Amino acid sequence: MPGNSQRRGAIRGSKKGPSGGSGGQRRKGLEARGATPKATERTKHPAHKNAARAAKPSAARGARSAGPSRSGGAPRRTKGSSEIVYGRNSVLEALRADIPVTTMYIAGRLDSDDRVREALKIATSRSVSILETPRGELDRITDGGVHQGLALQVPAYVYANPKDLANPELPGIPLIVALDGITDPRNLGAIIRSVAAFGGHGVVVPERRSVGMTASAWKTSAGAAARVPVAQCSNLTRTLQDYRRAGFFVLGLDMDGDVTLPELALAKEPLVIVVGSEGKGLSRLVRETCDQIVSIPMSSVVESLNAGIATGVTLYEVARRRAL
Repeated sequence: MPGNSQRRGAIRGSKKGPSGGSGGQRRKGLEARGATPKATERTKHPAHKNAARAAKPSAARGARSAGPSRSGGAPRRTKGSSEIVYGRNSVLEALRADIPVTTMYIAGRLDSDDRVREALKIATSRSVSILETPRGELDRITDGGVHQGLALQVPAYVYANPKDLANPELPGIPLIVALDGITDPRNLGAIIRSVAAFGGHGVVVPERRSVGMTASAWKTSAGAAARVPVAQCSNLTRTLQDYRRAGFFVLGLDMDGDVTLPELALAKEPLVIVVGSEGKGLSRLVRETCDQIVSIPMSSVVESLNAGIATGVTLYEVARRRAL
């Protein structure tokens, strides 16, 4: 047979005229099926599984802090080390505290109140970039937090080098505070404020198992964080040893001290004051690196002071003795 009739699978039609229809199946196949679901909504998609895994610890955290989260606004760290502050109260407090901000996100068609109006006024006066953002995008930016239509992006803090704090050209007798195991950003903010008040040259924090410069620390410092450098080190013990080689005396604060604060004879020397956490105190290696362990005498009614208050008391006594 001529042509392709002998080709395997070829079919030669014997009829002329219209062929049978599809029974409407093709037309139904061309009908719209609606928007494609998000990746996180498709049960077999990897994004759905990742979201489910991430939701478990988030749910646990929410159960532990359900009260504060409803008022909106605990800061969260993003992958790029920038920070998102959300919730009307938190955003307004951050702007009032003059925390560095790169962008302000505001939901479209937001019901304005006094907090929103004041936040917009401050952001405008500081030339902060203001972006009107769909609520769905705000949900994504805040990781599903209660943002109330407002969020701020705080840039990553630029830490100083610990060696910069020992610069001999800085005015006054060198005075540095190092933190060992402090994890509360409010303590860091309070310590920065005390360092600024009593003529300190800076604060050193470890990279791991330690608080960093968050929006909460900025706010607690009441603006002092703009004047007092915070340095970050990879190993606190080695950094303290470097300071000792540079001529500093390293003093550790602890309840079981070798000397009480009123008996301190090293106040007029270059000092690094190391503050441990309220619960665990100084770590073993850091304690062994200190030249002296100093305690603050207290009445028996109070067992201990938190890190921020203990640092403030110590810095005041050092500043008082240096002024004599």
